[in-house]
Order: sequence, then C-alpha cells, then structure tokens
Amino acid sequence: MKSLGSIRRDFAPWNDPNAKPYIQFDNVTKKFGDFTAVNNLSLTIFEREFFALLGASGCGKSTLLRMLAGFEEPTAGRILLDGQDMRGIPPYRRPVNMMFQSYALFPHMTVENNIAFGLKQDGMPKPEIASRVAEMLKLVKLEQFAKRKPHQLSGGQRQRVALARSVAKRPKVLLLDEPLGALDKKLREETQFELMDLQQNLGLTFVVVTHDQEEAMTMADRIAIIDKGEVMQVATPAEVYEAPGSRFVAGFVGNVNMFEGKIARGEAGGASIDAGNGITIRTDNAGTAGAGTAVTFAIRPEKIKVSSKKPAEAVNAIEGEVYDIAYLGDMTVYHVRLDDGQVVRASTMNAARITEDPLSWNDRAWVSFRPDAGVVLTR
Repeated sequence: MKSLGSIRRDFAPWNDPNAKPYIQFDNVTKKFGDFTAVNNLSLTIFEREFFALLGASGCGKSTLLRMLAGFEEPTAGRILLDGQDMRGIPPYRRPVNMMFQSYALFPHMTVENNIAFGLKQDGMPKPEIASRVAEMLKLVKLEQFAKRKPHQLSGGQRQRVALARSVAKRPKVLLLDEPLGALDKKLREETQFELMDLQQNLGLTFVVVTHDQEEAMTMADRIAIIDKGEVMQVATPAEVYEAPGSRFVAGFVGNVNMFEGKIARGEAGGASIDAGNGITIRTDNAGTAGAGTAVTFAIRPEKIKVSSKKPAEAVNAIEGEVYDIAYLGDMTVYHVRLDDGQVVRASTMNAARITEDPLSWNDRAWVSFRPDAGVVLTR
C-alpha cells in the first residue's frame, strides 16, 4: 500500500460515505459589527477525531471554537452536535468543555480541588468525586502533586492540571484553544504526544485551535487550514503537506519553493512546464492542467538535492550559486540563487558525519529533483 505519509492509526471515517459527522458547521457566518470573522463556512468533524483548526492570528479559528462552546452565537448558519442544533443552548448545557491557553486555574485551590471543582458544581456525590479525581491525577501522572497549589507547579504541570479538570466531567468534545502556547519548545513537543495518547485512551473528540503548524501536523488526524474566516483545505497532515490544494496552503504549511510557468505539453498525467529563462520542469503530477495553462510548480526543500556537479541521470537539474548555508546539526539548509535570480531552498539530512561533496558560499552548484517530487497548482 502506498501513502502520501505515515499513517498514525487506522481511523478515517471521512472516507466512508455512510459515516455520520459528529460536529457540523453548516454555512456558518459570524459578524462583529462590520467585520466578518467567519464567512459562510461549512465543516464536518467525526466522533473520536483529533481535529485541528490551523491559521494565522485573526483568521477566525478561535471564533469557531467559541461558537461551538456556546460563548458566541452564529450570525447565520447552524452548528450541529450529534445531530442537535446548538443554537440557543448555553455553554453549561452543551456536552463540551473548553481548555484555555491561560489554564485559568484557581490559585487558592490545590491541584485535586481544581480538578474536583466542576464535579462539585454538578452535585456529584463525594465518594464519586474522590474516585474521579484520583483517576484524573493518575491519567496525567500528577498523583504526588495532589496537595500542591498552582504556583508550586511548573508550566507543564499546570497544563496537565487544566487538562485533567477539563476531562474530569467526561465531555463528549474537548475544545483546546492554543493549549501548549505557554510551554517551552521541548516541553511542548513532549506534551503533544501526551495529548495524543490521552485522546486515544479517553476516546473523546478533540478540537484544537493553533497557529503552530508543527503542533497541528503532529497531533491531528485532520487539519482545516483557515484564512480570513474561510476554509482553504481540510485534509490529513500528509495530504496538506504533500498535496496542497492551493498556493496559499502550500506557502502556509512548511517551507516550499514555487516556480511560476505554463504547461508546455501534457504527457499522460504528467507535463512539461516552461518556467522561463530557459528552465523546463518535467513533472508527473500535473493533474488535469492542459497546455497553455498558467500554473505554479511547488516543491518542498527536502525533495531537492544539491551537488557541485550536474547529476548524470537527473530529469530536472538547474544550475545556480550557493547563496547561504545553515548547518542545523541533523540537517543542512542551502539557499541556491539560480541564474534568473530566484532563490531555491534545499535541505539535506546529515546522515553521515563526513560530507563527501562539501559546498561553500559562492560555489557553483546544481539543484535537482525527481519528476514526482513536486505538485502542480492551478489556484
């Protein structure tokens, strides 16, 4: 079986035409005065899915989350949860819980009392509260910190307390608004995997809002790319990265090189692209673009090889000059300025300690790539 990327789990209800979405945004619009935060947006999320809303600040992703939580009402359209229209249903009556970036822990309460707060508000019997709190403490590995207060904990521990409190009431959907934004890089990476494991163990539906591409790519089953209140693409992380649906998505997710040109001729699903200045690109992934169509050829840096000599069998090889080099330990990033002035970014994994073909600034070099390495975009 071939796949665009690694498959984390055998879970893809969106590919089943008979699967019923658990959450539906149906032509939802949200306006604040003259400003349109969400514009006629439709989106479906399935039960037990880890779903990410990814976009730049101000794109409307947090507004979507707040409408799902009940803190805002749509100006137009419907939001359905398990088939029920959520309009007019207050937040406390919705089977959802929301975890904020600030965590919003009560500073005067211990860890266990913070976790128990919502359960007490619901009138749960004391023995059941004690059992549920113990279960949550074990789940987030904070048993020995039960009697501590938030100021006595690290940022990562406070994040786990907030998470335990959010899932203690066992909501059907957990909403996370930039949940890892306050953590340092290493702790953030560790917590991403903890969240994934927790979601699997609990069997809940997670909807996370983030502007961090790596965070969304790591945790989510699917990602919705949001821009100016509209959905640009919804797909798995591998599909978003390897098969972006537009120039915007290709440029927003990860690093990418783009060559503008026109289809010179089609070749049974592939094509030759005239990129100007004597550059012709052969590609196997032209889709339905016909001859004369203006296109963008997008290719990721890791798909490009850099060498001091022209590769003998390379279908696509373009000469230039090394403009910049960044050695990052696990990889080296090259910026090669082509003779027409365009700068191409290429990244090479440092699999060996010794480099057999060392390149330095201002060296002449060739960038080369396979015909199946990039994708043709028409919008």
